[in-house]
Amino acid sequence: MTKLFTLLLALVFTLALVPKAAVHAQENHEYAPIQEKSIGYKDWTYKSLKDDKSINLREWAKDKKLVLVVYFAPWCPNWRYEAPVVARLYEKYKAQGFEVVGISEYGSRDDVKNFFGEKGAPYLVVSESEARDARDKTSHYTYRQASGDTRKWGSPYNIFLEPMKLSKSGDVLTEKAWTVNGELVEAEADKFISTHLLGAITLKAVSPCQ
Repeated sequence: MTKLFTLLLALVFTLALVPKAAVHAQENHEYAPIQEKSIGYKDWTYKSLKDDKSINLREWAKDKKLVLVVYFAPWCPNWRYEAPVVARLYEKYKAQGFEVVGISEYGSRDDVKNFFGEKGAPYLVVSESEARDARDKTSHYTYRQASGDTRKWGSPYNIFLEPMKLSKSGDVLTEKAWTVNGELVEAEADKFISTHLLGAITLKAVSPCQ
């Protein structure tokens, strides 16, 4: 009896130490923590889903305080789980300088439009690729490999950028970035966003005139 009790106690203690992301992975989610990784994130210019206008990331992001770049496939169930989370975070913090740009992958632009419905996406959406056979050729795939994402399709894949710290010229915007190899954990992302928005305001306040 004592041995059984000891085993049960050990099991309970072990479960208590299991990361939240691992627990949710058993519920068909693919939650992952926010981690700083060396990915050599490059500037890009893609076409807007809304009007086919060319959007350059460096130019678009320059007046923002914090940007979430989220790569997604419109047919991916894990993206369907995360999409409402991204929308809530955007709505909560957009007035404070937080912006989101979605980059669609491996699905047609029509499929992406259908995903967001008649009202369209609440934030900017651009497209990098439209076919599944483009997977190994996309920058999305390259960044996932660099950050240790071993999923086949990598949707969603999240990158947080701090525009004030991005390079003003050259192909590479930043060597290191905060990445999420899976779905955002909403509470963690909420805290991360609020903290970094405050940090961006403080940094701007103490920066010398340019």
